[in-house]
Amino acid sequence: MDEKIACAEKEVLVEIVRLAQRRGMKGAAGGWKEFLDHYDKKLGSSLSDPARRSIDVLAAFLKTFTKEEDLKIFAKILQCHSNRKAIKSLSKNSPDLESPQQRLVRLTLEHPQYPIYYSFPSYNEQEWVVTNLGKISKIANSNEMFAVDCEMVLCEDNTEAVVQVCVVDHNLKVKINELVNPNKAVADYRTDITGISAKDLDGVTCTLADVQRSLKKLLKHGAILIGHSLNSDLEALKLDHARVIDTSFIFKYINAPVTRRPSLNNLCKSVLGHEVRKQGAQHNCLDDAFAAMKLVLAKLEKGFNEGITMPHEDIPETELAKLLIHGIPVEVPSKELKRIFPTDYMVEFQPNLKVRGQKYSTFAIFKDAQEASQAFERIEGIREKDSRGRPQKFISFQLSTGATTSLYVRKMATDDLDPSVESKKRLLQEERIINETKKSKMMTAEESKPSTESNQCEHLIKEIERLKEELSKREEENRNLQTIMAALIRKSGL
Repeated sequence: MDEKIACAEKEVLVEIVRLAQRRGMKGAAGGWKEFLDHYDKKLGSSLSDPARRSIDVLAAFLKTFTKEEDLKIFAKILQCHSNRKAIKSLSKNSPDLESPQQRLVRLTLEHPQYPIYYSFPSYNEQEWVVTNLGKISKIANSNEMFAVDCEMVLCEDNTEAVVQVCVVDHNLKVKINELVNPNKAVADYRTDITGISAKDLDGVTCTLADVQRSLKKLLKHGAILIGHSLNSDLEALKLDHARVIDTSFIFKYINAPVTRRPSLNNLCKSVLGHEVRKQGAQHNCLDDAFAAMKLVLAKLEKGFNEGITMPHEDIPETELAKLLIHGIPVEVPSKELKRIFPTDYMVEFQPNLKVRGQKYSTFAIFKDAQEASQAFERIEGIREKDSRGRPQKFISFQLSTGATTSLYVRKMATDDLDPSVESKKRLLQEERIINETKKSKMMTAEESKPSTESNQCEHLIKEIERLKEELSKREEENRNLQTIMAALIRKSGL
């Protein structure tokens, strides 16, 4: 592994380090920041952005990892980049072999976030299924496509389990529409989201393994699997398939960073002209699978290469009063999360937790949107933006046990859609206008009133002129007096 790391390009090393940060991975010298404090005595962790560090520093950190489990994760990312290069080389050297469908696969693989979201732990999980695609040159000839969507429930062991899977083909024919028995105790069916209750699963015998077999059969000839934020579905299905099209990767917003991933509903409004569902409505697994396939078909037909217009989002006030806390290690109890925020805030945490592997997420609920925004600003951490441009902070804080953990805290809207931020901007703008007006009036007043120094100077000049004039007169009088005295002397004969 050390040799592979030594030969890797900087962008690859940066992605591996960022993944290690996201997952809280630690080598022999600790996590990334702990390593920097030890390795770089001058700057330490004050310069913690991996992209701003040299290849030598990045490689030195990654070489501190020795656990087989960690090294396999690194190998996954290196393999992702190897796949990218292979597909790029194929499209460059044999452009005739790249079909429009394959181009969308390439766009997915080339997305900067692909290695992070599609590096699955399939190497050490017995339940995972990895599809064998064979040689790239052969699978490139296959343009068969299937779109998938899943619904998941939260189980008592803090994991998520699939309870419904829907798959449609490129002709919009349903290939799979199955309810799935989670085969473990369910803590929350999330009926308000999934539309599925315990009663719906009574008598269901289909298992995850059955679904995996069906999917493997559909995909065995190199078929392309489509989905929106497909990585979440693949992780839930425990299916590692390399030939994918992620609709959140292949469309881009105009005048927005490439990392801003559109929601399925917004994408459908912009591309298809209609919503998948109304705000707050339950998910429909089959509708979402149809929507993903229709988006790909629209992309193939119309291109949308210039980007799409970002639709206006109406976010309820109740949502803006929340902050999303995500990337929380499962071993960190939710009660510890209060330590993130200043003690003068009354904050509650949503009881329904969303679990992804070894991490979970929840909502911190405040009195109103303004208080949520203030709390976010007061948190110390590395400020960045998520895939949709929403502000978030990567923070580290100490637990009651003394241990330190890291996670993300994110706002519910971009700053331009957050009224509390807009209000703050307006206040600052009004304050700036008032200050500028005051300054202008003061300058006008200063210009209008006489300058004391100028008056003193003018007075002094006039006084000097007066004295010079007086002196000149006296000198004239003195000369006249001398003339008279000389005349008198001559007259007297002296």
